[in-house]
Amino acid sequence: EAGSEDIDILPNGLAFISSGLKYPGLKSFAPDKPGEIFLLDLNEDNPRPVELRISRGFDLASFNPHGISTYVD
Repeated sequence: EAGSEDIDILPNGLAFISSGLKYPGLKSFAPDKPGEIFLLDLNEDNPRPVELRISRGFDLASFNPHGISTYVD
């Protein structure tokens, strides 16, 4: 709803999307909401993004994702 900052698509069709970038001078549609990472399965007929849970102990309040990349071994 507020847009994504970056996307990385794995060879198997799973896409990771970062969202919620806050940057001085950049309009934020949700200034008090932390950043998020979504998963989108492009193999599905009607793909829908699913918000990934971030583990406990992570400072979610200051999460401000700028870009995303994956490593496949």
